[in-house]
Amino acid sequence: AAAAEEEEEEEEKVWFEVERMTACKLALADGLVFTGRAFGAAGMAGGEVVFNTAMCGYQEVLTDPSYTGQIVVMTYPQIGNTGVNTEDIEAHDKGVHVAGFIVKDLSPVVSNFRSEQSLDEYLKAAGAVGLTGIDTRALTRHIRTAGAVNGVLSTKEIDDADLVAKAR
Repeated sequence: AAAAEEEEEEEEKVWFEVERMTACKLALADGLVFTGRAFGAAGMAGGEVVFNTAMCGYQEVLTDPSYTGQIVVMTYPQIGNTGVNTEDIEAHDKGVHVAGFIVKDLSPVVSNFRSEQSLDEYLKAAGAVGLTGIDTRALTRHIRTAGAVNGVLSTKEIDDADLVAKAR
């Protein structure tokens, strides 16, 4: 019983930390703005916003050179639960290639025995900005309807109009 209580307290602590995350915004060049919580590195990143519909393999997406300079949206709802490890890096030359990474729900718990660090820690070390807590399916539908669109992710600038101008 004591072990179960301890585990429950640890889980509550993790969720509390998620709630304290810094605000982050995605502004698209066509004027649409999403507000969520930041993970990974603080800062600003711009690029074409694209989506990926895979249920797994987020580490391979992050390190795939074909995504260089793009902001990648994962449509699968929870990402990050398996963490990151050096064996699953797609391209060993430069590490993370994406400019930014967007997920609906960043898992607060890493539960894979192969994990060496969390997705948050990995992106932080790579200098890549992450956004969680937005409706990634709505964003994906918008991209499909509107076509290719540039965007800016930011934890520093919070004014919507300024961010949209930067995305243009």
